[in-house]
Amino acid sequence: MIGLAAALQATAIDLTVDDAVRMALESNEQVRESANRVIQARLQQGIARTAYLPKLDGQATMAWMLPDSKYEEMAMTMSMRGVYMAGISVTQPIFAGGKIVAANKLAGIGRHGAVEQERMTRSQVSADAQTYYWNYVAVLSKIDMLRAYMAQVDTAYRNTSVSVKAGMSTETDLLRIDARRSQVAYQLEQVEAGANLCRMALCNAIGVSLDTPLEPADKDIPAIIPDGIGDYDLSARPEMQLLQVDVDAKGQQVNIVRADYLPQLGLMAGWSAYGNMKIKGMAEGPDGNYHPYNQSISSNGWNIMLSLKVPLFHWGEGVKKVKHAKLDVENARLELQRNRDLLDLQVRQAITNLSTGRELVHSAEVAMSQAQASLDAVEQRYNVGLSSLTELLDAQAQWHTSRSNLIESRTQFQIYLVDYRLATATIL
Repeated sequence: MIGLAAALQATAIDLTVDDAVRMALESNEQVRESANRVIQARLQQGIARTAYLPKLDGQATMAWMLPDSKYEEMAMTMSMRGVYMAGISVTQPIFAGGKIVAANKLAGIGRHGAVEQERMTRSQVSADAQTYYWNYVAVLSKIDMLRAYMAQVDTAYRNTSVSVKAGMSTETDLLRIDARRSQVAYQLEQVEAGANLCRMALCNAIGVSLDTPLEPADKDIPAIIPDGIGDYDLSARPEMQLLQVDVDAKGQQVNIVRADYLPQLGLMAGWSAYGNMKIKGMAEGPDGNYHPYNQSISSNGWNIMLSLKVPLFHWGEGVKKVKHAKLDVENARLELQRNRDLLDLQVRQAITNLSTGRELVHSAEVAMSQAQASLDAVEQRYNVGLSSLTELLDAQAQWHTSRSNLIESRTQFQIYLVDYRLATATIL
């Protein structure tokens, strides 16, 4: 079983960018927390709706009072051992100054806000997973590039060794190539260490063990600008929706504050009963003599009560509170407008970055094509003795730099693309 577990642990996970997003959304704790808040908001909305409905309550009380109460002047004793009282009541609000309506609207707004908060959380988790994925693809591409670079240097070393034996090159040339090979090996070790860190970051993002090997499906990093990048709806962003939720919620708070200073009308009906209250005493009979008697008191009945509360004079407290709440609404609107401008600026910056990033990719592609053509030509000339070792090493270094720039520009483009989709609420 231990061997099987180790084998399973060592099995690489084949991963596409869509897989990374899906696994991140399924495993992320913040996404699950936001989903729970949506459920809580839905329950809160259901709670608010119950305020429209009548409330049915029941109560029962039983008491023992010792000792018995004695009334000497009346020659009477009252026993309350096991006396009971019970009843049920129904309460129905008729008018609460609009507070119930406002509270229900506020609960609906809160549910909408929870949904938008969940959407924003999911968008950010998706963006992070894609960024980690493309960074890992990039660092793996750099490893492949450095290995290809090492192969070029090794080939140059072998060819130069043959030239040294033939007396056409010197040992110094071999030392120069060997020094370059050491530099490439050092860079390769650094990049491989960085790849391990990128892999662990991606593992953490998608919710798997940090020791899990990952095999990205993408070997190259695409750099394609989506259609219609200038067309976007700023109101689709969850941030904008949340700001509007804040404005709407504060508007309902005004109604709730105002409701406290409006008439409130309610209806209550109920049935109650009490009993087991016993009285013992002496009472004068028809013959003029006193005779002992026992009496048990019990009763039940219905009652209906209509309650009206009308605030009359509170020294302007209600007016001031309503004005205070209205200023909160105004501040929320100002915050909405301020952030609308900032979010619009963010989208425009994302579009600019995306266009600039594509231009840099194009320039890097041209430079890579030129560096490859130059390296091929120099290698051919060097192999027949028509080019110097310095020219060969320079051509290889230029190829390395151009390939590295191409990988970095494509990676940066993908990050810009993720930022653009996050800014325009079009992310996966």
